[in-house]
Amino acid sequence: MPVQFNEATLDNGLKIIAEPDPAAHTAAIGFFVKTGARDEHPDIMGVSHFLEHMMFKGTSRRSAADVDRDFDDIGANHNAYTSAEQTAFYAHCLPEHLPRAEEILTDILRPALRQDDFNNEKAVILEEIAMYRDQPFWVLYEQAMESYYGHHPLSHRVLGTDRTVTDMTRKQMAAYFNDRYSADNTVVALAGRFDFDELADRLREHCRDWQTTRTQRRYPPVHTKTDQVTVESDTVNRHYLLLIGPAPPVKDERRYAAGMLAQILGDVDGSRLYWALIETGLAEEAQAQYDGRDGLGEFLIYSSCSPDNAHKVEAILRREADRLPDSLVQDDLERVRSKVATAATLHGELPAGRMRRLGNLWTYTRQYRSLEQELARINAVTLDELRAVCRQYPLTPRLAARLTPARPS
Repeated sequence: MPVQFNEATLDNGLKIIAEPDPAAHTAAIGFFVKTGARDEHPDIMGVSHFLEHMMFKGTSRRSAADVDRDFDDIGANHNAYTSAEQTAFYAHCLPEHLPRAEEILTDILRPALRQDDFNNEKAVILEEIAMYRDQPFWVLYEQAMESYYGHHPLSHRVLGTDRTVTDMTRKQMAAYFNDRYSADNTVVALAGRFDFDELADRLREHCRDWQTTRTQRRYPPVHTKTDQVTVESDTVNRHYLLLIGPAPPVKDERRYAAGMLAQILGDVDGSRLYWALIETGLAEEAQAQYDGRDGLGEFLIYSSCSPDNAHKVEAILRREADRLPDSLVQDDLERVRSKVATAATLHGELPAGRMRRLGNLWTYTRQYRSLEQELARINAVTLDELRAVCRQYPLTPRLAARLTPARPS
């Protein structure tokens, strides 16, 4: 029996979307808030991620220990994440425990934001920022995005900076929360075995006091930069390269072709970059990916190698990207289409995967597309469509960022 789709909108604007499946053995629920680093004022950069942490520090009815214990009591696999464009909180559990998971999530999504918790968690965030400074690709990515996007808010760092996190006040966090974490800026996604009407009634009861703010995302003009960024560091011994260029936005139907092009160019195995750089031993990593965003997107091409091979590896990366449109053949399309379809199907086999796909897609597009429709669209991509996207969004990068060992003084 095909999975059905249900939806409801509460009076305060909270959207509920669901794929009930009576044959499923588990159930999943997720709250997706359309807010992230791009929605923050530069002075409070990192507040969305900071708030993600604060959600688990307790409410007017629960302490942080209570939150952990209550999730453990129902055996829920629960987590959260923050990106540049959305924040999500979710749980995956046995069907009989889904009502309890819903109650815990709706409670923690109205956190107490106690001053002591705020002060303590600030130290945790600063330690996390320091930890990521030990990851070369993360350091390179943040600096590359800042250069590529310039003053556009997509240049913001998800974790924030030492300065913005240190200077942030609880009052600033509360004001941001009250504006952005509103009912009408949140989508609840459900998948698996449950009674939709029952869950909708529970959400109506538990979220009835959530405010409607009509908050909106800003879409300032984008002026991406053509630039060269080179960072020397005495903490790395490999050469890291990241190339960035424009790509279709996530709402654009061309996102399917864009994702396939990135895989043909730089999948972890069997791709152009794999055969040219990994199989030959010139680089340890050489991949490409498509990142679709709200209103725009990027192609990313990256590698790591010995500093002695840096120039040769970059030349090959650029060569393979430049020649991709003219080298595409039907076999490329068939192979990558099978990979993408298999990955989508595997991801959708569990309710947790279906829930995340539902929430992500609706947050960006405000549309529903079943897994079967998604697979049909993947299978409908043509070679001409791949070539057209190559022409409209050339993979020749606009920005090249490098992180390399410091030269001896």
